[in-house]
Amino acid sequence: MRQYAALQQKTLFVSAGHSERDPGAVAHGHTEAAIVLEFRDLLADYLAERVIVDRDGAPGENLPLRDAVGAAKGHDLAVEFHCNAAGSPDATGVETLSAGHHYPLGNALCQAIADALGIANRGAKGEASGQHSRLAYISQGGGLIVELFFLTNKRDLAAYIANRRRCIEAVGDVLVNEICAAALERPA
Repeated sequence: MRQYAALQQKTLFVSAGHSERDPGAVAHGHTEAAIVLEFRDLLADYLAERVIVDRDGAPGENLPLRDAVGAAKGHDLAVEFHCNAAGSPDATGVETLSAGHHYPLGNALCQAIADALGIANRGAKGEASGQHSRLAYISQGGGLIVELFFLTNKRDLAAYIANRRRCIEAVGDVLVNEICAAALERPA
């Protein structure tokens, strides 16, 4: 386990996009909702050993979007996880959607995920860059959305499955650095 020589300065909220009622993207025998719910739970567990973190629902469940947006508003940093999808099976990579002030964090998250999974880094983008012009989690909740990988790309999905733990640790470390007063203390 890494040691952290830092004090938490910001509150953190992590959430999983979609639900059983709205599974999001479906491809290759997987649903976006199931993948990001598991990711959120594993990430919350990883973070809970290091910082104080809230999540949208108990392990294995998530809140409806309006409740998640309301909860996001009450935190300094709110991050929601999704999987991307495209008509082309070759579309690949990680990207974030957010307001401009979150671009540095979005770029750090994209780089960490791209490195952990060995996929393309599509970078931090504005809220309207996705398939919707406005996203409640961003416009109303003040949060940042992470599109972890393209569920419709078999190689992205396989890279995620094979490297899930590395991805969780990479995302967790970026978030800890963001909400704490000092950077991670790395063992020599």
